[in-house]
Amino acid sequence: MTSPSLADLPPLREALERHGLLARKSFGQHFLLDLNITRKIARLAEVGEGDTVIEVGPGPGGLTRALLETGAKVVAVEKDSRFLPLLGELADAADGRLTLVEGDALRADMAALADGGPAHMVSNLPYNVGTQLLINWLTGPFRPLSMTLMFQKEVADRIAAQDSDDAYGRLAVLSQTVCSAKVVMDLPARAFTPPPKVASAVARLVPLEPAPDKALVSALERVTAAAFGQRRKMLRSSLKPIGGGALCEAAGIDPDARAETIPIEGFQALAAALLKA
Repeated sequence: MTSPSLADLPPLREALERHGLLARKSFGQHFLLDLNITRKIARLAEVGEGDTVIEVGPGPGGLTRALLETGAKVVAVEKDSRFLPLLGELADAADGRLTLVEGDALRADMAALADGGPAHMVSNLPYNVGTQLLINWLTGPFRPLSMTLMFQKEVADRIAAQDSDDAYGRLAVLSQTVCSAKVVMDLPARAFTPPPKVASAVARLVPLEPAPDKALVSALERVTAAAFGQRRKMLRSSLKPIGGGALCEAAGIDPDARAETIPIEGFQALAAALLKA
């Protein structure tokens, strides 16, 4: 019997009903079933024929379908085993271009999933682990070609924020030290099934060349944790455990300033000074 093609697959909503699948709140699941939206995300990701894409949390496979339609090869990491039969049907229709991995993306070796080669990361991330996954990817050993990721809108805004913005903080400094970052698409809650209580947005991150030194990124994690952990305090106080006013002076930063007023370059200078201390 010949396997169906992608075009032969039933609509996602019908497939979900046939398998009796509902979103699990404990997994932060909200399904994106509108193929017009998922196809737009695939276009924003700039992936195509022969590219390798790692997708975390494919769920019923709406975004997966759109990525496969571009001609890309997809490695999908799914923690919820309920979706594997449905995703297996998609794999059967994908002519060998969809690899399913059951597991927790927080513990997954992304380089191994990409088989040691270059890969893009495109995902509608589970809300409850999206920020931690991004930090893992920004600070870990695997360096993707690009990351096109959906988050709660407030998280996406924090990724792309500039100093003095209300959303500016640790996530902006880490993200924009490692990547260029911008919000490329906003989605209302009604685009999802079930609708979440908040809006969502897609952020696109492209790693900068050359890559920042790993020791600098590690020092930056320490500096930003201290500075934004007590963001209303002057840096001389919030950074006291790692050098305080002396560290600021070594970096050429006003010790009486507060974290939200320091540009990303200023935090990089503080991290560099910490490495020399």
